[in-house]
Amino acid sequence: MFTGIVEEVGRVVEKSDLPDAVRLRIRGPVVTSDASPGDSIAVNGVCLTVVQVLPDGEFTTDVMAETLNRSTLRDVDERPEVNLERAVTVDRRLGGHIVQGHVDGTGRVVSRTPSEHWEIVRIALPVDLARYVVEKGSIAVDGVSLTVSGLGRDEQDWFEVSLIPTTLTETTLSGVSVGGDVNVEVDVIAKYVERLLSRP
Repeated sequence: MFTGIVEEVGRVVEKSDLPDAVRLRIRGPVVTSDASPGDSIAVNGVCLTVVQVLPDGEFTTDVMAETLNRSTLRDVDERPEVNLERAVTVDRRLGGHIVQGHVDGTGRVVSRTPSEHWEIVRIALPVDLARYVVEKGSIAVDGVSLTVSGLGRDEQDWFEVSLIPTTLTETTLSGVSVGGDVNVEVDVIAKYVERLLSRP
């Protein structure tokens, strides 16, 4: 489990093809400082397992085909910078919200509106995910815990988040252009509630 509080921006330095998967080598000195094989690290919001811890603050991890198809990790050649977070421990503050690292799908940035102190980013998302998103609720975008500041529908359902300067400088979200895709994980509590209410 994660909290959506990014610890550092890392970089994918190598991608190797495997049968129905890829192996990524990622530089992240903060998250590897106490990492061991088998540990979980969220990479742009995707929970991945450490295969090897290497010198110079690097680690390797395997990403299966289904994860590549469902997330933006398929695009690491074009966008090698990634948000990194270690799994939460029981003695850590839950500064964001409960993030499983199970990406539900991808959204597309449709607009960015800067202001003096923050930037409003509008993200279109698939209709099957829109029902789980509520105004003032929590959502993870590329592994970053954010509050939904607006909702609507034009040609497609969308939500808005307001990014403060800290989020813009300490995560990869400042570098996602209009038209770019982002990983989206909706609040798991909403999915549990829907499941409970649908049972006879």
